[in-house]
Amino acid sequence: MNDHDDMKSGAPQARRTGSFLREVAQPKRKLSAVMGEEDALAGFSRVKVAMVLTDPRVEDNPIVYVNAAFERVTGYSRSAVIGRNCRFLQGDKTKKADVDTLRQAVSDGRDVSVDIQNYRADGRPFVNRLVIAPIMDGNGDVMYYLGIQKPLTANEIEDKELNEQLTAIQSRVQEDLSFVLRGIGEAGETGEPIEFEAMTRRMECMQLVYESMALSDSLGRLSHGIDLGGLISRVAASIASEEGRPGIRYQQAIEGAEVNLEAAVRISLLLSEVLFNAFHHAFDRMDEGMVELRISRLAAGGLRLVVTDDGVGLPSNAAFPDLTTIGGRLISTLTDGLDATITPVRGAAGTVVMLDVPAGIADV
Repeated sequence: MNDHDDMKSGAPQARRTGSFLREVAQPKRKLSAVMGEEDALAGFSRVKVAMVLTDPRVEDNPIVYVNAAFERVTGYSRSAVIGRNCRFLQGDKTKKADVDTLRQAVSDGRDVSVDIQNYRADGRPFVNRLVIAPIMDGNGDVMYYLGIQKPLTANEIEDKELNEQLTAIQSRVQEDLSFVLRGIGEAGETGEPIEFEAMTRRMECMQLVYESMALSDSLGRLSHGIDLGGLISRVAASIASEEGRPGIRYQQAIEGAEVNLEAAVRISLLLSEVLFNAFHHAFDRMDEGMVELRISRLAAGGLRLVVTDDGVGLPSNAAFPDLTTIGGRLISTLTDGLDATITPVRGAAGTVVMLDVPAGIADV
């Protein structure tokens, strides 16, 4: 069974999914609990940082995700670093004391910030301000380590405001990622690995939210919220590009809405999972098909999000979402976090997944 068998195994029924989640995850926490949006925004707007995720449960704590900024800063492609320990960034003038500080923090499972001499792929050295933080599961065990990296100029080394911004970014990403990972549970609960590709897609989705937050600030509109229509269009375009193939069409009709950061994170991740399922599973052994996304405002407040495909459809005995899969648990977590209702329906052909998000998500 793979990460996303939900479109193949879920019964058509409207459901709220919170009861299961309270058994496998910690009680819900506000995504904004650690810090205010303005503090996070200062970091994302003014500092272009590299992000790295490593898995200490695998031998040698290998990299499982890097963002595009990491590739630009270091000169290493994503394909060249996934599965490797971060020590390849070290070189002749990297201080052993700095390496020991990082190693001890990872061993202790705690946050740490170090300015360390690193080297780009072409051999050029740079001073790297590295902030590392553990991502915990619901039992307090470390699932991943998050690394935030910023190459420093001579003037930035003593810049206290820069360090505060990096810490703000680390806190924002750490909290959001912890929420997602606690919801899906540890891979060992079902024997399913959390695949690199799936982790990358989820992290890239979060990155699009952060970029939208920065854009709202640059336009002086953060107090009005994040433009959900523009954000979802980018998320959907990414999924359609990665998972689409000739013969499978995609169309959308998205009514404008402005939501707070917490809602933006959850809605974007939820739609990413549902759209991935539609593209990845709905057209098995089919050469042609269509996926459609519609988002509209409800008369009583809130939003209705509908993903439709004309593919093979749900099995008659299926239940949706499938809580035995990682993708299913994540859909359940996010639906519960939005206090929403999710309804899968068999169409004349294919499947319709309707998500109603109640009023209040747009409060900013």
